[in-house]
Amino acid sequence: MTVVRWAPSPTGRIHLGNARPALLNWFFARRTGGRYVLRMDDTDLARSTREFADGIEVDLAWLGVTPDLLVRQSERTALYDAARDKLIAAGRLYPAYETEDELDRKRARARLLGKPPIYDRAALNLTEEDKAKNEAEGRKPHWRFKLDGRPVQFEDLIKGQQTVNTASMSDPVLIRADGSYLYTLPSVVDDIDLGITHVIRGEDHVSNTGTQIEIIEALGGTVPTFAHHNLLTDAAGQGFSKRLGSQSISDFRTEGYEPLAVAIMATLTGTSLPIEPYAGLDAIAEKLELSMISHGAARFDPAELDSLNARLLHTMSYEEALPRLSSMGLEGEAIWLLLRENLVRFPDIVEWSKLVTGPIEPVVAEEDREFLDLAKAMLPPEPWDETTWATWTNALKGATGRKGKALFLPLRMVLTGRHDGPELKSLLVLLGRKACLDRLP
Repeated sequence: MTVVRWAPSPTGRIHLGNARPALLNWFFARRTGGRYVLRMDDTDLARSTREFADGIEVDLAWLGVTPDLLVRQSERTALYDAARDKLIAAGRLYPAYETEDELDRKRARARLLGKPPIYDRAALNLTEEDKAKNEAEGRKPHWRFKLDGRPVQFEDLIKGQQTVNTASMSDPVLIRADGSYLYTLPSVVDDIDLGITHVIRGEDHVSNTGTQIEIIEALGGTVPTFAHHNLLTDAAGQGFSKRLGSQSISDFRTEGYEPLAVAIMATLTGTSLPIEPYAGLDAIAEKLELSMISHGAARFDPAELDSLNARLLHTMSYEEALPRLSSMGLEGEAIWLLLRENLVRFPDIVEWSKLVTGPIEPVVAEEDREFLDLAKAMLPPEPWDETTWATWTNALKGATGRKGKALFLPLRMVLTGRHDGPELKSLLVLLGRKACLDRLP
């Protein structure tokens, strides 16, 4: 069975850039009949909080994603300890005692000599006496993984054949001096333990893949298939970031956007699939293949989100809208069908509904007063239907010679108080004769 995972760090609210891999993994799992694992990478105890973790689950559910399994790295330390011990016994994980200042000086010297600033593996030459001396001085080791230093090749489902040469890389630190784990070892251990078959993530992780494959092989695990997608950027071409305060998924929810619109923009931007209304996430999963993801930039356009959101609302059925309309005290299919085509976001219905329920502030131009007095006098008797508007305006046209904008705009402004809005032939029926008389001067 296909098994994928999305592994956010609960150190803040997730944004569109985070939602992209979350949804791409979901689509892949749905398309292949696979399993979706939500893994909270919460080993950063200083910054990870349960509040943020719970918020991630809420945001995912709002987008339409329900994980098949939820795991928290903070509860799986025993697995990482066992992997640590195995790598130490195999001679692949070794202690190093340099401080960050000492490492900085080493890197600076390498640059001055025109050499790549990679770790020189000095710690591999330490004797037991050297280690004891470091310990006596109060130094605590960080632990590095000894790379093979070879070209690591893998077939990327998006980018094609990839080669990462670990000979040009520093042996990565897997364990901090305080004994806590960095991202890499827990991630690899979890992928092995959970049987992850496909790792779908941002292209900024391509360079990590060679290291991770070497660690997987050192632990005797099965290397998953990788797919590295292009990253989503904002309209200015900047990457989304929790630390920089990028607009979060919860912000979009609060601002009244449709979750499907946000999901479409987060995933189909930068692909060959059109950004248009879909019936739901499953409809996207049926069409989206990883090969459709562009190798170029994926730039998010807020105006395109507004347009897409509006298109989804314009075709939304009354049955689908009813629960939210009821919460706003706005039940009535006729009102919804009349006003939905004017909405950009669902909460806009509150303001638009005032065209029917009032109050509105009629707008009357001084030069139109005589015309509007006549319009009031010529308002047809009830009962009204959708032919009433044509009957009324044709009579006014014959009586005044007005036509086009000169005929219709003064009537719209006095009945609605605004230049734009729904078709007046339908609005007139909902307003009724008394409300129209009240609004006409």
